[in-house]
Amino acid sequence: MSGGESIISGEFGAQCAGQRLDKAIAEASGLSRQRVQALMAEGRVVLDGVPAKHASLKLSGGETYVISVPEAAPAAALAQDIPLNVVFEDEHLIVVDKPAGLVVHPAAGNPDGTLVNALLHHCKGQLSGIGGVARPGIVHRIDKDTSGLLVVAKTDKAHEGLAAQFADHSIVRAYLAVVAGHPAPPAGTVTGAIGRSSRDRKKMAMVDEGRGKHAVTHYRTLKLLGEAASVECRLETGRTHQARVHMSSIGHPLLGDPVYGRSSARLRPALAAANFARQALHAAELGFIHPVTQEKIRFVSELPADMRKLIDALDH
Repeated sequence: MSGGESIISGEFGAQCAGQRLDKAIAEASGLSRQRVQALMAEGRVVLDGVPAKHASLKLSGGETYVISVPEAAPAAALAQDIPLNVVFEDEHLIVVDKPAGLVVHPAAGNPDGTLVNALLHHCKGQLSGIGGVARPGIVHRIDKDTSGLLVVAKTDKAHEGLAAQFADHSIVRAYLAVVAGHPAPPAGTVTGAIGRSSRDRKKMAMVDEGRGKHAVTHYRTLKLLGEAASVECRLETGRTHQARVHMSSIGHPLLGDPVYGRSSARLRPALAAANFARQALHAAELGFIHPVTQEKIRFVSELPADMRKLIDALDH
């Protein structure tokens, strides 16, 4: 084993008899079951001196275990001095209010100038390595042209804890959107699996359950704005483009959305007057249990100026 690995070891007590190996290790180590399973696949989990291969193995109690957790690979992204609106920060995590137009992490076509580049500079490289070299600290994303709140993990422990809350849908996330038309009923729930569109692989779409990922969005109309409406979308799940796909699926696409909606002729003057050229979506509320202190925390972000200008142009 290299010096870049940390070792977690121990012995399972009698109370672990009958428990699955991956579940018992997760509880003993603080790692997620997914992380434990990935480490097992790499031969990094040893049970009674033998590499463990089956996550579902039932324990008898009394077994010893050794887990070698590799050190995070150095981030491939460059640290860049890009201004950040930091809402909250401690030694474990950071919450930022992302402006529209900023890509979250480097990818093909966006090798730098991203939120990750800014975070590497701001946090002096102290970000969780679980996301991999291109996405250090990134637990969840919001689209380039969506503004608002995002939490980023600075330590692996924080990353694991936040990821678990995203997985069990206990994270509170509310988005403010401006949509075409007036939703009827004015409040409701959209449920439908989301997956890659079979007609356009760059788009997401509502697909049959079992083919995509289960997704639930709760919406309520806040105000009617002529031919449009401001809407709050509370996400029970966090799928790619979820609010955009779900609102479009019920006939009320987000204004300015170049992928999932076309603005009617009656809405174009307001978009032009506000010089608005992105989907009207803002991550306005984010709440979770701090993964280390266990404190319940909640953050709220005001609508950015461009969305306020759009609403003013519509509400005349």
